[in-house]
Amino acid sequence: MKKSALIILSVICIFSCNKNKTSEKEKIKAAQWIIGNWKYKTATGILTENWTKGNDSTLLGTSFYIQDKDTIHHETIVLQQNGDNLTYTATIKGQHNDQPVIFTLNNATEKTMVFENLKNDYPRTITYQQVSSQSIIAKISGIQQGKPSSEQFVLKK
Repeated sequence: MKKSALIILSVICIFSCNKNKTSEKEKIKAAQWIIGNWKYKTATGILTENWTKGNDSTLLGTSFYIQDKDTIHHETIVLQQNGDNLTYTATIKGQHNDQPVIFTLNNATEKTMVFENLKNDYPRTITYQQVSSQSIIAKISGIQQGKPSSEQFVLKK
């Protein structure tokens, strides 16, 4: 009797662990629409974001703003599933002593992800919205010079 109870308990534990691993990956799987090479052209330069799959729980991004062959902005991004949390970790060259800033997923739908870090002045909120398979909107908002501020970028594949 003890032997069969131990076997049943072991089987339940194995299935529970596998279920948690699967559900852990669901949030990052839901975000894979962001994978690709995206561009936003302005009169003064080009903003690019390139997203790739790092592994089953991580997406990797790089962002550049190039103006007249000069890189004005360079950012590396890690979108990572840790347990039930999905985080957006941005490291921006020349800001925050080149240290990463972590934003936590606050709200998500099938086509939208909203990340927040209310301790950071700007941005406090980073939103990605899938418009179509060829277009996304990235929006950042927060406080600049004591006033609410936001920027929006319509990126195309």
